[in-house]
Amino acid sequence: MPMPVTVRDTELPGVQIVKTGLARDDRGFFSETYSEPMYAEAGFRERFVQDNLSKSARGVLRGLHYQLDPHGMGKLVMPVRGAIFDVAVDLRRGSPTFGQWYGRTLEAEGQEALWVPVGFAHGFLSLADETLVLYKCSGVHAPDAERSLHYADPQVNIAWPEEPQIVSEKDQAAPSLEQAEYNFTYVG
Repeated sequence: MPMPVTVRDTELPGVQIVKTGLARDDRGFFSETYSEPMYAEAGFRERFVQDNLSKSARGVLRGLHYQLDPHGMGKLVMPVRGAIFDVAVDLRRGSPTFGQWYGRTLEAEGQEALWVPVGFAHGFLSLADETLVLYKCSGVHAPDAERSLHYADPQVNIAWPEEPQIVSEKDQAAPSLEQAEYNFTYVG
């Protein structure tokens, strides 16, 4: 049974909303969350090399994370249980949207994912207990290239829908946009 995929652009060039099809019946529902041919037919041609899964309580903030080039990692982020407020921040030098953010609430049964390409910091706030989030990644984890941006940097000014309750020490200590290290360049 074909499961249509739609891809929509957001206000930040490169960041996209991906919606997968869903078949419901009296048993529940079924969805193909990823099929390379169906994604390609919808215009999405990114290749994935790693999957990550996280579990978070309500109020947990994860991010804002990224990896420096040449180890950049794009992420297709989808909750499989619960809900998140998912955020991407443009870190591409020369971009007309540099330092701007895009955020969207994603719910497990909404069948939406957010594509956060290389050149963006990514993070999310868990909006429900026991939220499970699946990340399909275009690169592998490279600890030496791992960097963070502070989630409450006033220059970026993310409007989180709730005050984060649990933030790791690493994320609390992350630098501001002015002090962060990044090496991405906008290619218009």
